[in-house]
Amino acid sequence: MLRTLDISTSGLMAQRERMNTISGNIANINTTRNEEGKPSPFQRRLVNFAPEATPDGAPPGGVGVTFEVAIDTSAKPRQVFQPGHPDANAEGYVSFPGISLTTEFVNAIEASRAYEANVGAIDITKGILSETLKILA
Repeated sequence: MLRTLDISTSGLMAQRERMNTISGNIANINTTRNEEGKPSPFQRRLVNFAPEATPDGAPPGGVGVTFEVAIDTSAKPRQVFQPGHPDANAEGYVSFPGISLTTEFVNAIEASRAYEANVGAIDITKGILSETLKILA
């Protein structure tokens, strides 16, 4: 039963990181400069999930989740014609991050639902443990 709690907890942590990454993408949707102050649009971040490694000799069953934040190098910058912008190129176009607000909101809703599902699994597990202790007492 405690392994079930560990699995759900790893899911909570992964979805929390996913929500933090999504909020960072939304916050930087109009960022046109990098950390050094040079014109370079922000690149969208993604969270990649993978199953936790099963230790040798461990009993079969479910495993938790690990995650890694990666940079989405496939997203092309949005080119917006703004000749008065300080980061505009010679043709008057500014490179903004290739982040879709709609996509980010959909991902946020999905992460929120996955977080809720893990909380529900924890609540059910706690209920089962509580009833088990009542039977044993």
